[in-house]
Amino acid sequence: MHDILDIIKNIDSLYENNSSLAALKDFERVLDEMDMYVYDNWIDGELAYGPKIDRHWITAGFMWPQNKMPDPTGGKRLVDLGCKVKYQKSHLVEPREIRTPEDIRPGTKKGKLDRTPIWIVEIQMPKKIAFDMYKGYMEKMKNENKYSETQDPSQDANVPATPAPVAPGAMPAAPAAPGAMPAGGASPAPTI
Repeated sequence: MHDILDIIKNIDSLYENNSSLAALKDFERVLDEMDMYVYDNWIDGELAYGPKIDRHWITAGFMWPQNKMPDPTGGKRLVDLGCKVKYQKSHLVEPREIRTPEDIRPGTKKGKLDRTPIWIVEIQMPKKIAFDMYKGYMEKMKNENKYSETQDPSQDANVPATPAPVAPGAMPAAPAAPGAMPAGGASPAPTI
């Protein structure tokens, strides 16, 4: 059984602890790279607890409403990667929305507590997998930045070449006809 207050406290603690938030982001990056969100209902999961970081493992639990169980095929994909996945039925204790006086707990001004059935999926992921995905992601970003910094805009097929400046009073050079010999008598390079 899980309490909505515990879930809120867990999320608050994530924002206070940068290392836990970074681990959760690495965890999610693995799920995204493994295309988990293609499988039914995986995208609707919410963090229930975690991440708990051990020496070799990162563990987190996610919850879904009872009628939106995540597709077990996605979990099998994580198992093939080296993760451990556990499915279990549980309940979420949350306060009832107050609409009538019967919705109030006796002696308080708070709503009665209801138990909502949910699915909990606990995923234990090896740290090595999360680190390798992060390392590959960073290398990809570096390569993209190198490419964009070294690429000459005049070589891009979508960017027209800028003509050379023309001295005042001089006539600009006419563009060469296709297949014409370049100046100096050299034959054009063969096109492939």
